[in-house]
Amino acid sequence: MTAQRIYDTVADDFSRVNDLIIQRLSSDVPLVEKIAQYIIESGGKRLRPLLVLLSSQAAGYNKDDHLKLAAVIEFLHTATLLHDDVVDTSDMRRGRSTANARWGNAPSVLVGDFLYARAFEMMVELKSLRIMDVLSHATAVIAEGEVMQLMNVKNPDLTEEQYMKVIHNKTAMLFEAASHTGALLAEASDEQELSLKNYGKYLGLAFQLVDDVLDYRGDAEAMGKNVGDDLAEGKTTLPLIHAMAHGTEDERQLIRQAIRKGGLDNLPRILEIVERSGAIEYTMSKAREQADLAKTCLQSLPDSGHKMAMELLTEVALARVS
Repeated sequence: MTAQRIYDTVADDFSRVNDLIIQRLSSDVPLVEKIAQYIIESGGKRLRPLLVLLSSQAAGYNKDDHLKLAAVIEFLHTATLLHDDVVDTSDMRRGRSTANARWGNAPSVLVGDFLYARAFEMMVELKSLRIMDVLSHATAVIAEGEVMQLMNVKNPDLTEEQYMKVIHNKTAMLFEAASHTGALLAEASDEQELSLKNYGKYLGLAFQLVDDVLDYRGDAEAMGKNVGDDLAEGKTTLPLIHAMAHGTEDERQLIRQAIRKGGLDNLPRILEIVERSGAIEYTMSKAREQADLAKTCLQSLPDSGHKMAMELLTEVALARVS
């Protein structure tokens, strides 16, 4: 119910953003349109465009360009998903076959490029150099995050500090850009602009930390992925970093070997180690820290339904782990 209350706050705008997304997906090349629509309509929560709608209106915006900005953010996000799935050789996302599994890697990469290009076309229409600056920088940082993650696949020596850098670049950066550009669109004060920028960053970090917990204690049907998928891909996330630091030497070596090898041969044993070491509780405590920081950032905003929805969103970020 809490999540629904957030979406209800911007229900009309959210519907108009969805219509605009479909409209701007049009292409003279049928396969481009088919793949783009497939992934756009794959059932995501549209959190990043939601952040644009909430942050801009929490800062007092009352025109219509926030709809276009929200669509731009969703196109950028969708492009990264298409490219991510190719890089990760993923077959499933949100319980459905990935675009690369259905149509192949080359079309998926090229349609991702199309979505980036369409996003930048729409960005130009907003006629704001500051928004273009923020989003072009964010796009570069996200690409760097992808490369950082790729470089650290099957690396059991990744530190917590390095891990936080990866998830900031790869995930939190677009949350940050969404709320920041919402503030810029509203011509918010310097204080509010910084507060909304940081809100998105901390919220994005909280969401990714919880996602990494769910990989070791999640519902496969609800997640659209299986427990242990990160381990199978050789990804060193915070639950594993903590478990290696606080387990026995034998347990540490088992996890290191599993990360280096990939696959799920020792998943039941590793799940047991992760639980017993307190890694889930530790990672969730870090997620709570980030969510609390996000909520604190909202203090500079006037009271409104949009501000209240943003406060609730910090709670929803954590509530996915029961």
